[in-house]
Amino acid sequence: MATDQTLPAAGFAEVSRALVAIAAEVVTGVQRAMVGPGNVRTARDNAWSAIQADRARAEARAATSRAVAAIVATGPRRTVAAGPRRARPVAATVRG
Repeated sequence: MATDQTLPAAGFAEVSRALVAIAAEVVTGVQRAMVGPGNVRTARDNAWSAIQADRARAEARAATSRAVAAIVATGPRRTVAAGPRRARPVAATVRG
């Protein structure tokens, strides 16, 4: 008696998942080979970098706010006007 054992056809989703998993393993292996196993970025490293960047942006915003507050506190500055401008005749501005 022969048994008919055929493998079910793999669907598109299964093939796609397998390819993505293989590609991820290859990329991880290349990264480890390039930078060394001790220097591979982790989710914790990425999160810490994001926290540091947020803190730097907050400090920059605070510094800008302090600078604007200092400008506002000193009041408006008065400048000496250069004098009234004279209107040029149209003919003087067109060169032939």
